[in-house]
Amino acid sequence: MSDGNSEKQSRTDWEALRAMTDDEIDYSDIPPLDDHFFERATWRSREQKKVVVMMRVDPDVFAWFNSQADGWERRMRAALRIYVEAHKEPEMA
Repeated sequence: MSDGNSEKQSRTDWEALRAMTDDEIDYSDIPPLDDHFFERATWRSREQKKVVVMMRVDPDVFAWFNSQADGWERRMRAALRIYVEAHKEPEMA
């Protein structure tokens, strides 16, 4: 499938990133994991049974996920999970 090479070159300075310490990382755009977060959080086992489906996706979408090296299916499932969670109706308590 993919040989790990992409036509687009990464603009990330990977050497500078690897040289950073944890204290140098800017987490300011990440919301805190407060009590409200954990009240709504649910545990998801990696061992959940998956449903096997065959679906058609646009070639550019497949190419992007596939160009991300190993684990493209896991990342595609994660993207679908994020979409579903963002569009769920709020649960009534």
